[in-house]
Amino acid sequence: MTEIFGILNVTPDSFSDGGKFDTVAAAVRHAEHMLAAGATIIDIGGESTRPGSTRVTPAEEQRRILQVVREVSQLGAVVSVDTLHASTAELALAAGAQIINDVSGGLHDPAMYQIVAAAGAKYVLGHWRGIPDPQHRRSNYDNVTAEVAAQLNRLANAAQAAGVAPEKIIVDPGLGFDKTAAQCWQLLHELGQLQQLGYPVLIGLSRKRMIAAALQEVAVDAAAALATKDLASAVANVLAVQQGAWAVRTHDVAATTQALAVWHNFTAAVPRTVQPQTGARTVQPQTAVTTAAATVTAAVPNDTIFLSGLEVYAHHGVFAAEKTTGQTFLIDAVLELDFAAGNAADEITRTVNYGEVAAALHAAAAADPVDLLETLAERLAKVCLSFTGVAAVTVTVHKPEAPITVPFGDVGITITRRRPAATTTATAKELR
Repeated sequence: MTEIFGILNVTPDSFSDGGKFDTVAAAVRHAEHMLAAGATIIDIGGESTRPGSTRVTPAEEQRRILQVVREVSQLGAVVSVDTLHASTAELALAAGAQIINDVSGGLHDPAMYQIVAAAGAKYVLGHWRGIPDPQHRRSNYDNVTAEVAAQLNRLANAAQAAGVAPEKIIVDPGLGFDKTAAQCWQLLHELGQLQQLGYPVLIGLSRKRMIAAALQEVAVDAAAALATKDLASAVANVLAVQQGAWAVRTHDVAATTQALAVWHNFTAAVPRTVQPQTGARTVQPQTAVTTAAATVTAAVPNDTIFLSGLEVYAHHGVFAAEKTTGQTFLIDAVLELDFAAGNAADEITRTVNYGEVAAALHAAAAADPVDLLETLAERLAKVCLSFTGVAAVTVTVHKPEAPITVPFGDVGITITRRRPAATTTATAKELR
């Protein structure tokens, strides 16, 4: 599942929404709206870091945000606080925040690491060369992706040396922070190189100059400029997720949620190929489920039950970040029955209850984390074979959010397991 950070600026001078939510009541109402629209995390900021913005003292930042943090936390929301200051981070964590989003990655305030470590909080460390220079005089990179990755790795190591647990670290390449639009798009395109660091990646591109620069190529109605930026930002957020981003940070939560819903449906669609046959052409789905079902039924004339696309959010994987943040797994199962099911009698007791199978698979997949898909698939096969009347099973485990560094559609494992012949025979009365 993609995490969506809803941006809540309680500032008078943020570049796109300054002054709109600078009272506690207005800020809390907006947080409620973003949560209803699909935000999973509310990211609260009290100091603008836009190019040319005016610096504020930690005391002023705290005056702006702390009561908002308390009240939004009381809504049951996961709260992130966007701050450069360790003193603000400490008070925000005490007020209910669970994540510190530090665009400087600890470079602005060296005490930040110790504060985060002591609280056991999650920590977003960003790539930074200082408060952004509007003239891009610090945007000189030989290889922007490699240099950003190298600095993020150094900062992550420094944070760990100060006591921050590696599974608490999230990295952000800092799009728009002393990077040209072209450099930002390059980073987004090469996001896989950042994933190789082994940490979840947060992308914040909402309403930034890279979006405005892209829109210069098309006619934009000035009256609808903000809505147009939000639409373009939502599209770019989908691209970020497609490239492997763990989370996106956005002003318009609804637009991003809707765009991601469309993308998820597209990626979940069954690919089809046209296969010529005598006198006709038949369109057949090419999936592990249907292929496995065809194999089983060709070998054994008994009935099969298939379950496709069982979705489970779990914490399996080799990387520490996978075990900490989790991801979505999809499960397909084809159960070969050792009898002809009771379709004529129309009695559930004369077949295998696929609802019970689905519930058992879901519980087993969500249980204790393992490193390998093969191990998980073996566990799930044993669950299926524990049902009376199941002679064999083919299980496929898909990992569509796997940390693979190049674009891909899906990855998974398929195994087939059979119960020893002497134990498979069952009468209808024995079936549950």
